[in-house]
Amino acid sequence: MPPHMHVDPLLMVKGLNLEFIAPERTVYALRNVSFSLQRGEILAIVGESGSGKSVTGLSLLKLHGKEAKIRGEVFLESDEILTKTENEMRSIRGKKIAMIFQEPMTALNPVFTVGFQLAEVLSLHANLSGDALQRRAVELLTQVGIPEAELRLKSYPFQLSGGMRQRILIAMALAAKPEILIADEPTTALDVTIQAQILRLLRSINENEHTAIIFITHDLGVVAKLAHRVAVMYAGEIVETGSVEEIFNGAKHPYTKALLASVTNIERGRKLHAIHGTPPSLATIPQGCAFEPRCSVREDACLKEIPLKQIANHTWRCIHD
Repeated sequence: MPPHMHVDPLLMVKGLNLEFIAPERTVYALRNVSFSLQRGEILAIVGESGSGKSVTGLSLLKLHGKEAKIRGEVFLESDEILTKTENEMRSIRGKKIAMIFQEPMTALNPVFTVGFQLAEVLSLHANLSGDALQRRAVELLTQVGIPEAELRLKSYPFQLSGGMRQRILIAMALAAKPEILIADEPTTALDVTIQAQILRLLRSINENEHTAIIFITHDLGVVAKLAHRVAVMYAGEIVETGSVEEIFNGAKHPYTKALLASVTNIERGRKLHAIHGTPPSLATIPQGCAFEPRCSVREDACLKEIPLKQIANHTWRCIHD
């Protein structure tokens, strides 16, 4: 069951804007992104490639790069993150908010053993050394379902399968028992069997450790199995948020409806729906609704400022009800 929605959130994001500034042009990667995350909640952020999902996760840890200009507020409980220095952020990254990156083969260093890389995290964030560090490393690998944990600590990443490498990343993210886990498409490169195992592992971590999870994905089938609540992103902004039931059974925004209609269905003879056109360039801020050029129910009013509508905890940005 999802956590109660009326308690103070663990994480609150308000009006997050992110711009990548280059000599030739400015890319508006995030525009007025706002959402909250409750303790013990799994929030899925979904949308097409380039919609701003991964950049949102990176921005929460201030990993967006020096060329980026960021505005807005991010509160971890009552602590404002965006105003912190790089040294202050090091006490938050991994310890309070940890991230599982999308591709484990590039996230892990190929020239160091799994044990060396895990020890680095444990010594930095858990202040462990010697036998205590070794025991905790074996415990973590066992927790994420890796057999012969002591032997695997001596392995290099290239000696492990994709599923094993992803479990190593999850173990590293869990090392300091963070309050929030950001999982950036952690199952994308895995086959369906391993994908199911990783999803069960994340669900177990959420239920047993009460870790809040931000799950970034484009796979709505995964969202239906895992998440409590969903935020739908398009062209750098959140266009709809709601519980899994509200999004899957009562979507309001035309883009959300189009995404759901695009999910593969095994019904024989049913034509697969495609969203016509392409997402807009993020180098220009669109007037009104960014989805308007691709929308089947667009009107002239869509080119003006779009109101945010809300019923209980279900919100959407559209002129239509």
